[in-house]
Amino acid sequence: MASGGDSVAVGTGPRVRRVGFGALHLTGPDLWRPTADPDGAVQVARRAVELGVTFIDTADSYGLGASEELLARALHPYPDGLVIATKAGKTRPSAGEWLPLGRPEYLRQQAELSLRRLRVERIDLFQLHCVDPQVPAAEQFGALRTLQEEGKVRDVGLSEVTVEQLEEARRCIDVVSVQNRYNLADRGHEAVVDHCEREGIAFIPWEPLDLGRLTAPDGAVAATAKALGATPAQVAIAWLLRRSPMMLPIPGTRSLRHLAENVAAGDLGLSDTDFATLSGPVGP
Repeated sequence: MASGGDSVAVGTGPRVRRVGFGALHLTGPDLWRPTADPDGAVQVARRAVELGVTFIDTADSYGLGASEELLARALHPYPDGLVIATKAGKTRPSAGEWLPLGRPEYLRQQAELSLRRLRVERIDLFQLHCVDPQVPAAEQFGALRTLQEEGKVRDVGLSEVTVEQLEEARRCIDVVSVQNRYNLADRGHEAVVDHCEREGIAFIPWEPLDLGRLTAPDGAVAATAKALGATPAQVAIAWLLRRSPMMLPIPGTRSLRHLAENVAAGDLGLSDTDFATLSGPVGP
């Protein structure tokens, strides 16, 4: 059974292929500064599109805007069918800090800056990076609704939310995507995945690969990869695609070789036995 050669709907835009690309690592090694190799990063972004990627995820906080600027340099004017998603709602006062900041005026400011850096008049998918516990959630969701009503945002998504937070937001605005940390080794958001599948909401797992916990030579991932002639990363992506038809993993990389491997995982088939074996408990 093929696990991911099809597409998924993300709101009102075009359907996208189910292996996307995360642009976080197109920034510097601390994810806080621009990359020291912008030409190489541009090459990776362009190659992703050449390989058929139609969904790219970034954020205002990735390299303090450097990721968005690099994507515009590499891909603008954007080809038809390509969806660029960005996020706001976390601030980066230092390289090691990611702090929630969901005040409506800040979200609106960051949306304007993202429009400028991406060189677009409307953001395809604008996601709240996290719900700021210091700001009433309704005010944060209302800011997203206002941006959409003004035509600056086409579709709205959320990141790092529970089922309850998602449903609270949906009483205010149509939510088309959820981006939570989820991978074969970390399944803490199973309930959110199931809820998104029932409701037809795209689920975008960030950090879809946790290879440190998945590549033990005597583990199920390594054994499955060997049997299929694939890499452990490809098996981990294929498992995600098989887990839910609404799954849209966004593996990121600075490597052209790893990029090609990740995209090819969309065509890797997992048998029922493979999927069941991989879905068992993951070791410590």
